[in-house]
Amino acid sequence: MYDRVLKHYDVAVIGAGVFGACCAWRLRHAGCSVLLVDAWSPGHSLSSSGGESRIIRMGYGADEIYTRMSVRSLETWRDLAARTGQPLFHRTGVLWIARQDDPYSSATCRTLQSAGVPMEILAAGELAARYPQMRLPDPRAYGIFEPESGALMARRAVAAVVDDALRHGVEFAAAAVQPPTRQSRQAAVRTLPGEELHAGIFVFACGPWLPKLFPALLANRIRATRQEVFFFAPPPGDGRFLPPDLPVWIDFSDPRGPYGFPSLDGRGFKLAFDRHGPAIDPDTADRRISEEGVAEARRFLAERFPALRGAPLAESRVCQYECTSSGDFLIDRHPDFDNLWLAGGGSGHGFKHGPAVGEYAAARILAGKEEEPRFSLATMEEAPRRAVY
Repeated sequence: MYDRVLKHYDVAVIGAGVFGACCAWRLRHAGCSVLLVDAWSPGHSLSSSGGESRIIRMGYGADEIYTRMSVRSLETWRDLAARTGQPLFHRTGVLWIARQDDPYSSATCRTLQSAGVPMEILAAGELAARYPQMRLPDPRAYGIFEPESGALMARRAVAAVVDDALRHGVEFAAAAVQPPTRQSRQAAVRTLPGEELHAGIFVFACGPWLPKLFPALLANRIRATRQEVFFFAPPPGDGRFLPPDLPVWIDFSDPRGPYGFPSLDGRGFKLAFDRHGPAIDPDTADRRISEEGVAEARRFLAERFPALRGAPLAESRVCQYECTSSGDFLIDRHPDFDNLWLAGGGSGHGFKHGPAVGEYAAARILAGKEEEPRFSLATMEEAPRRAVY
């Protein structure tokens, strides 16, 4: 670390999750000298970018901004996978399960059509015929199927971005940093031992640690929540829970917010619920799953995937969302510093967008790209009003 402390960089990016890694990557490709700093390692197990898999889908209701960001990001993820030879993306397709009277799903169809995203509409009978392993209790259900979408392998994808960034000249340092101090309107950043980092610009992309580093500004604008994830072993030799027989799926007809993955890389059928859990401290939280969470997951399987009733719980994980009030990302300059930027608020849906977030942040920082109001600090309220799913 000592030689890196003495060196001066154009940009130092603090946090090597998907947002930070992609920011460092894009800034380096724009010609900057870049130091990427993380207290542990890229995509480590405590981070919001850790774990095995994330959905990449294009549907976002009427929020075409996120649809188009997903399209651009998927192109980048696929290109990176092709260049590195790593299986970063599984094209399983993504199935939305929707209700006829759901305006969000109707808006999703219109937005996908407007953006030219391939999709199929599946009536209830078609869903039952195509996916007989799945039970749909709501007779109003129908499907929106995105054939080009699927699953990103999260930890592997972050590592691939960082490896590519390092090959192109980004430097990495494992170090924890203190909250920045102000010298006039310039930020001074030091590691916990007190070594100063020298950079013209600092980008803090620390996920759930952002409100801990900037409590006065972000403590009520970004909330870290506890999320439980389950992997169940399918019956031996049963291919119905592998792609292509089962895609990634999201059920917008169920108020519990269930979503899941087919078994990828032999990890098992993944199940989770897209609702904000209780508050979590990323440094001190007990990462064991709860008995209540396992019981709810098993009830869901018995109702909706009866062949998995009683399936062994092969793996489990407690991670966290880091949520803004609306679910929009925060990508903006800190109001007290001329040389410090914030990139966070992944809000449970951000992983897929890493390449587009890095592209936008680099253009804002280096070229003065026009601000997207939805990513500005000024629009981040303190009262939760989730609008992005």
